[in-house]
Amino acid sequence: MAALSAWFWNERFWLPHNVTWADLADPAPGVEYPKAGHLLSALPLALGIFAVRIVFERCIAGPCASLLQIQTELSRRAQPNAVLEKVFTSITKSPDSRHLEGLSKQLDWDVRKVQRWFRQRRNQDKPSTRTKFCESMWRFTFYLCIFMYGIRFLWQSPWMWDTRHCWYNYPYQVLTSGLYYYYITELAFYWSLMFSQFTDIKRKDFLIMFVHHLATISLISFSYVNNMLRVGSLVMCVHDTSDFLLEAAKLANYAKYQRLCDFLFVVFSMIFFGTRLIIFPFWILNTTLFESWEIIGPYPSWWLFNSLLLVLQVLHIIWSYLIARIASKAIMRGKVSKDDRSDIESSSEEETETTSKERLKTASSRGENGTNGHFGSKHWSQNHNNW
Repeated sequence: MAALSAWFWNERFWLPHNVTWADLADPAPGVEYPKAGHLLSALPLALGIFAVRIVFERCIAGPCASLLQIQTELSRRAQPNAVLEKVFTSITKSPDSRHLEGLSKQLDWDVRKVQRWFRQRRNQDKPSTRTKFCESMWRFTFYLCIFMYGIRFLWQSPWMWDTRHCWYNYPYQVLTSGLYYYYITELAFYWSLMFSQFTDIKRKDFLIMFVHHLATISLISFSYVNNMLRVGSLVMCVHDTSDFLLEAAKLANYAKYQRLCDFLFVVFSMIFFGTRLIIFPFWILNTTLFESWEIIGPYPSWWLFNSLLLVLQVLHIIWSYLIARIASKAIMRGKVSKDDRSDIESSSEEETETTSKERLKTASSRGENGTNGHFGSKHWSQNHNNW
């Protein structure tokens, strides 16, 4: 274990030339540098945030949902059937025409009855609008609070106005209490999201979001240990800028305030494009790639850090394309692409489905839900889960 730890914390990888861990371990009196052990405090804080979320959703978000008349939908439960349950859990949740015909013969059921069973069974695992409203209200509250804290803290920080201060005297940059709380709170929140994934209703993008949260935790932890907190705080603030607006738009959507939803989505889109396609590459990447090269020079973990940020920028471009596509379809056609990740399937939709595999493929390839008039259609808000 000692050899593994020495290999992992190799100074020549993590630190600039002529800097050792010993140089950072014993600072002057009254001076504190980031240490890997500090990250452990995020775990109990994450459990505390998770507990606060439960109380918040029950005592604040729940009553707000009732006030807005958002109730839990009562969907019909599928009748118990061992054969169909085994197919549902181990083979497919949406059987094609071949599977439907085989199950129909095996059970001596009509094909449409088998379809109906799978529709009802899928709906059992999907969260209600009320559940999604409470979850979005919690995220909106946290994102707004952490964004306001980040802006207030960075407004008084010199590296907000001159990013070259991110690298002056690096890595001997003092850890202030404000920067520590900002980082640990963000880290704890993403740990709490990791915990909640295993207690919330499982969704189709469970694995994708799990990897996303793990990557975020890794980036925050990496920059903390490497004392890149100054530029890391700028990265976090840039990403927090648009998150609460998306959650606000979803809240309006669930409450059926479609005009407000449309407006918030447009504002979210503009800020997302501005922060992810302009500010991030021309402000953040400029300082991490060019200003840092000029002031401290490259070293192994510098290459890793910038590689991860460049990958993040590629994701920004992909997500911006997806958002633009949703918006353009809503403007030009009055239709938005369907993502039924969490939506409850209606009986009329399922009853009119054909058992022909070719027609199912045609419908899915078109990707249109036939809903007119609003960005805030029931489906657009779910696409955020892939962003």
